[in-house]
Amino acid sequence: MTSLLDEFFKKSKNNQTDAEMITTGDRSQFDGEIKFKATIHGRVQGVGFRFTTNQLAQELDIRGIVRNESDGTVYVEAVGAEEQIDTFIKRLAQGPSPAADVDKVDIHFDNSIKDYQRFSQAN
Repeated sequence: MTSLLDEFFKKSKNNQTDAEMITTGDRSQFDGEIKFKATIHGRVQGVGFRFTTNQLAQELDIRGIVRNESDGTVYVEAVGAEEQIDTFIKRLAQGPSPAADVDKVDIHFDNSIKDYQRFSQAN
Protein backbone atom coordinates (compact mmCIF):
# COMPACT_ATOMS: atom_id res chain seq x y z
CA MET A 1 0.00 0.00 0.00
CA THR A 2 1.42 3.36 -0.93
CA SER A 3 1.37 6.25 1.46
CA LEU A 4 -1.32 8.87 1.02
CA LEU A 5 1.44 11.45 1.08
CA ASP A 6 3.76 9.71 -1.42
CA GLU A 7 2.14 11.02 -4.59
CA PHE A 8 1.79 14.51 -3.17
CA PHE A 9 5.48 14.71 -2.30
CA LYS A 10 6.88 12.76 -5.25
CA LYS A 11 7.00 15.73 -7.62
CA SER A 12 9.24 17.92 -5.49
CA LYS A 13 11.43 15.09 -4.21
CA ASN A 14 12.70 14.22 -7.69
CA ASN A 15 14.93 17.29 -7.68
CA GLN A 16 16.08 17.18 -4.04
CA THR A 17 19.17 15.50 -2.67
CA ASP A 18 19.57 14.07 0.79
CA ALA A 19 21.02 16.32 3.46
CA GLU A 20 24.31 15.85 5.27
CA MET A 21 23.79 13.44 8.18
CA ILE A 22 25.88 13.56 11.34
CA THR A 23 25.27 10.63 13.68
CA THR A 24 26.42 10.27 17.29
CA GLY A 25 25.59 7.85 20.07
CA ASP A 26 25.82 4.09 20.15
CA ARG A 27 23.04 2.56 18.10
CA SER A 28 24.08 -0.94 19.22
CA GLN A 29 22.91 -0.13 22.78
CA PHE A 30 19.32 -0.86 21.78
CA ASP A 31 17.71 -4.23 22.12
CA GLY A 32 14.40 -3.80 20.35
CA GLU A 33 13.13 -0.29 19.79
CA ILE A 34 15.47 2.47 18.66
CA LYS A 35 15.42 5.91 20.32
CA PHE A 36 16.97 9.04 18.84
CA LYS A 37 16.83 12.79 18.88
CA ALA A 38 17.53 14.91 15.82
CA THR A 39 18.04 18.54 14.94
CA ILE A 40 17.15 19.38 11.35
CA HIS A 41 18.80 22.42 9.73
CA GLY A 42 17.81 24.31 6.59
CA ARG A 43 14.53 25.80 5.39
CA VAL A 44 12.43 23.76 7.79
CA GLN A 45 10.15 26.25 9.54
CA GLY A 46 7.04 27.72 7.98
CA VAL A 47 7.00 25.08 5.23
CA GLY A 48 4.83 22.33 6.76
CA PHE A 49 7.80 20.33 8.06
CA ARG A 50 6.31 19.57 11.48
CA PHE A 51 2.91 18.66 10.04
CA THR A 52 4.34 16.27 7.46
CA THR A 53 6.80 14.81 9.98
CA ASN A 54 3.86 14.10 12.28
CA GLN A 55 1.93 12.44 9.43
CA LEU A 56 4.96 10.35 8.43
CA ALA A 57 5.56 9.24 12.01
CA GLN A 58 1.96 8.12 12.35
CA GLU A 59 2.18 6.15 9.08
CA LEU A 60 5.34 4.41 10.32
CA ASP A 61 3.98 3.80 13.85
CA ILE A 62 6.69 5.94 15.42
CA ARG A 63 6.16 7.68 18.75
CA GLY A 64 7.75 10.95 19.82
CA ILE A 65 7.58 14.68 19.26
CA VAL A 66 8.48 17.33 16.67
CA ARG A 67 8.86 21.03 17.49
CA ASN A 68 10.31 24.27 16.14
CA GLU A 69 13.35 25.69 17.89
CA SER A 70 14.09 29.40 18.33
CA ASP A 71 17.26 29.13 16.19
CA GLY A 72 15.24 28.15 13.08
CA THR A 73 15.84 24.40 13.32
CA VAL A 74 13.33 21.62 13.96
CA TYR A 75 13.84 19.17 16.84
CA VAL A 76 12.60 15.57 16.80
CA GLU A 77 12.59 12.80 19.40
CA ALA A 78 11.48 9.42 18.11
CA VAL A 79 10.99 5.86 19.33
CA GLY A 80 10.17 2.89 17.13
CA ALA A 81 11.15 -0.35 15.44
CA GLU A 82 14.49 -0.38 13.65
CA GLU A 83 13.17 -0.62 10.08
CA GLN A 84 10.63 2.16 10.62
CA ILE A 85 13.22 4.38 12.32
CA ASP A 86 15.60 3.91 9.38
CA THR A 87 12.86 4.97 6.95
CA PHE A 88 11.90 7.90 9.18
CA ILE A 89 15.49 9.18 9.39
CA LYS A 90 15.92 8.91 5.62
CA ARG A 91 12.71 10.88 5.03
CA LEU A 92 13.73 13.54 7.58
CA ALA A 93 16.95 14.05 5.62
CA GLN A 94 14.99 14.38 2.38
CA GLY A 95 12.49 16.74 4.00
CA PRO A 96 9.02 15.24 4.41
CA SER A 97 7.48 18.52 3.22
CA PRO A 98 7.91 19.38 -0.47
CA ALA A 99 8.60 23.02 0.47
CA ALA A 100 11.41 22.12 2.90
CA ASP A 101 15.08 22.28 2.00
CA VAL A 102 17.10 20.27 4.52
CA ASP A 103 20.82 21.05 4.70
CA LYS A 104 21.89 18.92 7.65
CA VAL A 105 20.45 16.44 10.16
CA ASP A 106 22.21 15.89 13.49
CA ILE A 107 21.12 12.52 14.91
CA HIS A 108 21.95 11.26 18.38
CA PHE A 109 20.92 7.76 19.43
CA ASP A 110 19.98 8.06 23.10
CA ASN A 111 18.45 5.40 25.33
CA SER A 112 17.43 8.03 27.91
CA ILE A 113 14.66 9.38 25.64
CA LYS A 114 11.32 8.71 27.28
CA ASP A 115 8.88 6.12 25.97
CA TYR A 116 6.24 8.19 24.21
CA GLN A 117 2.71 6.84 23.81
CA ARG A 118 2.13 8.56 20.44
CA PHE A 119 3.71 11.09 18.10
CA SER A 120 2.78 14.74 18.54
CA GLN A 121 3.52 18.13 17.06
CA ALA A 122 4.43 20.89 19.52
CA ASN A 123 4.37 24.68 19.17
